[in-house]
Amino acid sequence: MPELKKRYQDEIVPVLMKEFEYGNVMQVPRIRKVVLNIGMGEAMDNPKSMENAVRDLKTVTGQAPVVTKARKSVAAFKLREGRPIGVKVTLRGERMWAFLDRLMNVALPRTRDFRGVPDKFDGHGNYTLGIREQLIFPEIDYDMIDRIRGFEISINTTAQTDEEGRRLLELLGMPFHRS
Repeated sequence: MPELKKRYQDEIVPVLMKEFEYGNVMQVPRIRKVVLNIGMGEAMDNPKSMENAVRDLKTVTGQAPVVTKARKSVAAFKLREGRPIGVKVTLRGERMWAFLDRLMNVALPRTRDFRGVPDKFDGHGNYTLGIREQLIFPEIDYDMIDRIRGFEISINTTAQTDEEGRRLLELLGMPFHRS
């Protein structure tokens, strides 16, 4: 069992039950899934970049990503329906906990001039974080990348409110920016 999951069960659940006065342990917010997404606008000009993005995501997550395709044609963007425009990975279970542990304790502190992540939630307790470069993950070899590529990390929780979701992630160790 990943260390973060064990800490969630042993330490964080009792704290959240006490703070929010839940009557049942099943009411305590938990993390459902983590989705990593790379939008690839340059994939139309350079098909090789899609392979590199797939390799990067697979290296970071340990799971094969899915190539996302355009749902409809947009002439202004020179986009045709069915063309590959991105890659994504959905993490659940053990891989999700292991990834979150690496993200919060290894990758984010490696960010240049890091002062914490913004604490903007979606209104339903879910959190999305934009990463500017894949190099903050130690698994990525600097010599193997073709270009610096950012991606988006969405953490989906069972929290009903932003306050519950924020407190859950704080207790897990998410380094939020203090204003």
